Parts: sequence; structure tokens; C-alpha cells
Amino acid sequence: METAASASTSTPEGDSGEHAAAAPPRMTTVSKHYFGGASSDHNHDLRVDIIENIEEDYGMFVWPCSVILAEYVWQQRSRFTASTVVELGAGTSLPGLVAAKVGADVTLTDIAHNTEVLNNIRQVCGLNNVNCTVLGLTWGEWDEPIFDLHPDVILGADVLYDSAKFDDLFATVSFLLENSPGAVFITTYHNRSGHHLIEFLMVKWGLKCLKLLDGFSFLPSCKAASLQGNIQLVEIALDKEKPNCSSAGEKNL
Repeated sequence: METAASASTSTPEGDSGEHAAAAPPRMTTVSKHYFGGASSDHNHDLRVDIIENIEEDYGMFVWPCSVILAEYVWQQRSRFTASTVVELGAGTSLPGLVAAKVGADVTLTDIAHNTEVLNNIRQVCGLNNVNCTVLGLTWGEWDEPIFDLHPDVILGADVLYDSAKFDDLFATVSFLLENSPGAVFITTYHNRSGHHLIEFLMVKWGLKCLKLLDGFSFLPSCKAASLQGNIQLVEIALDKEKPNCSSAGEKNL
């Protein structure tokens, strides 16, 4: 688990006394994430607290891609004020919570059957005093709630980690973009096998790249120092012409 510019305290959760033996406490940590100013405990403009379960996989950790996407939302906060945002595969929901804190109407989603992650999202929303909708949404499944979503911005941090899920993810993204004229999908991902796979998926699903950034190019040094990896951020929209996305610095189309 990696977090940036965060202070953590471990807090076992569960019953004490006679009930503890029957139900071992969950080991959690509350990480604090700072934005603006010096992005530090004593100098910041915004703070988000995240409950992480150190004994669970994937959805209960704050991953580097989430830190980078959340920072991007903060730096682009004028775009998010009064906008409608859906975060896919939200997990600990750091980017979506930053969007909510700067005035967006946010729906946080994760796999419909993953009740522990969804409940943790609700708990984190309460911890940060934000009013977000929490929704079970499984990529590639067309349950009724997805038809009511009309986001201006779709967020996804490290959602491109399992190639078996890529088509389901892009089918869901394409549907939401088609259901929301002018919407954009902003995602951060580890560039493990080059940008070519993303380009292929964009062509396949009729999407185009609007912007491609090195994830560390806009990250404050105090956060970048604690993160590793080749992480990129891409903004994607419906394509009406041939997609073209260059990884040389930033590309606006």
C-alpha cells in the first residue's frame, strides 16, 4: 500500500471483551490526504480522510493512481464545481471525494456484490462530511441504475489492471459517454505494457484521446517522493473522427 503526503494511524475495529474472540477486529488505518498549500498537515487547503483495511485486497487501499487522479481533480477543481461526476471502481474513493469537496454532485460506484467495499465507501463519506450517492455498478452489466447516470465527468483510478475486464470497462464507459453528451472519462493507469493497448481499446469502442499526461508531471514533489511507477493520466471522449493520442508530454486534440 502506498499513499502520498498522508499520516496514518492504525485502529482495530470490532467488539472488545467477550465478543472479541468470536469476531477478530479488522485492522484498519485512517490515512490523511492533503491538497493545496504545501500539501502538509500544517499547510493545506483541503483534507480527505480515508479508511483503509490493511488485511483486504485492491478495493480497500489507496493506490498511487488514486493519489495522482485526486491531485488532478484538485488542480482542475474549477471544472468540477457544480458538475456531475461518476467514479468507476471507486474503492477508497479518494478522487471522487475530492470532487465532492470542491462542489461536484458525485456518485461513487464499485462492484455490485462487493458489499464490504460499498459499506466502507459510505463510512468514508460520513467521515468526510460529504453527501455522495453510493451505487453498486458492475462493468458490462446493464442493471437499471446505470440508465439514470448522466455524468459530466467519469473518473477511474487504476481501473486498467485486469485485461479480462477491459472490454466490460470500456463498454460501460462508452455507454455512459453516449448517455451524457459532452462527457469525458478521466483515468490514471500504470503504463505496464505501453499505451498501445489503450489506443486499441479506444478505436474498438469508438473513443478518442483528448489529453495524455505523465502522472508525475503535475504532482507536488512531496507526494511524488513516496510513489513509484510509470503512471499516466488520459482524458477520453466519444470519437467522431480517427483517434490520435501521443504520449510526448501533453497532447490536446
